[in-house]
Amino acid sequence: MYATYTDLHIHILLKNKHVAKSPFILKGTVYHEGCDCPQPNGAVWETHMHCPRSFPQIDRDLSRYATVDLDLNSREIPQRFGQRQSLCHYTVKDNKVYVKTFGEHVGFRIFMDAILLSLTRKVKLPDLEFFVNLGDWPLEKRKPTEKIHPIFSWCGSNNTRDIVMPTYDLTESVLETMGRVSLDMMSVQANTGPPWPDKNATAFWRGRDSRQERLELVKLSRSHPNMLDAAFTNFFFFKHDESLYGPLVKHVSFFDFFKYKYQINIDGTVAAYRMPYLLAGDSVVLKQDSAYYEHFYSELRPWEHYIPIRADLGDLLERIKWARDHDEEARKIALAGQQFARNHLMGDSIFCYYYKLFEGYARLQVTEPKVRKDMVLVEQPADDLFPCYCHRKRAKDEL
Repeated sequence: MYATYTDLHIHILLKNKHVAKSPFILKGTVYHEGCDCPQPNGAVWETHMHCPRSFPQIDRDLSRYATVDLDLNSREIPQRFGQRQSLCHYTVKDNKVYVKTFGEHVGFRIFMDAILLSLTRKVKLPDLEFFVNLGDWPLEKRKPTEKIHPIFSWCGSNNTRDIVMPTYDLTESVLETMGRVSLDMMSVQANTGPPWPDKNATAFWRGRDSRQERLELVKLSRSHPNMLDAAFTNFFFFKHDESLYGPLVKHVSFFDFFKYKYQINIDGTVAAYRMPYLLAGDSVVLKQDSAYYEHFYSELRPWEHYIPIRADLGDLLERIKWARDHDEEARKIALAGQQFARNHLMGDSIFCYYYKLFEGYARLQVTEPKVRKDMVLVEQPADDLFPCYCHRKRAKDEL
């Protein structure tokens, strides 16, 4: 939406007849995405959003910290990570966002800026101060018995202690839903390919050469083309092996992946961030066992939401054969995975996750969040084309 409406009516029709519980009426004021009109009461916003009481990953990540000393962190974290990593130091104060960057490659801060600005337009965030790792790999490698620093990252691993957020890719897909040319969770569900019986009973994978196991996968595909169709669309990491694992093939639309019953999910540099989109389709996901994880992996169950495969892919062919021999069971796993994505990975869940994470972290702070030296204000985008009339503000604020 590009404007604000009151009592918005949504009609869903099939052959001119209402379906489901149509018409749906959203009572009160419905603000467009660019409208800076935060709900002052976080509890009310959570209720309206139907946020869960907690998220297991947030509880696990924050349980490592009895308290968070912001003054100490502001000195120690830049010393530890500031020079050789890509890092952002954020403060949210009075619902305004301030930032200072460390390191050479900080372009990915646009994603963190965007979710923070979007959230502060919707709800008043608690005052908080935190560090975000903009790189692929999680940073905090100290043991729990040592002094660990709270670092927010888009990916976690079994031997690190970072606080995990939804990936930048999934976050952007939520913020830009149906407004960008690349993937978003809703578009995937409208492009899930032919019905299950008409899908190709071959396992499918396309991607770049960002991990050794991906080379093994392409090699396996050549030996067993009747079971597996895997090929590279780009060489970067193993360029000297291109003659062995090439030639490159053309990019395939992600929506065309779902012409195949079996989707393979293998780590890239870290966790493969396509997992939410693979789950949202209606093919079954064969997921590699991995030390890396995204914010929702702990709620996924093998053999219920996906078919597990060993890290070295040693049982991949056996798993594909099992899926072929147990077609109805494989189809049920595909549908359960899709339902999981609809329940846990759509826009409302992502907004709730960020809010609950910031709220839980803010409770651990034992010193006052501050706008530190050299921090700059992250401005809300100008919205001259689609002005916002916020009914929550006092009249004098609107003039």
